[in-house]
Amino acid sequence: MAADEKTQAKTEQAKGKVKEAAGRAVGNERLTAEGRADQTRGDAREAKEKAKDAFKH
Repeated sequence: MAADEKTQAKTEQAKGKVKEAAGRAVGNERLTAEGRADQTRGDAREAKEKAKDAFKH
């Protein structure tokens, strides 16, 4: 299950980067902000999983 969470975190980060880049390319500030928010959620999810792994060992 942890692998699924890690994969989901990476996917969310990648999706956020794409959204942010697209928003910048077309000058859409809202899309850029949504992309940053997706990346932040992915970062938080990844950090949570890393913390879980640290306490397992």
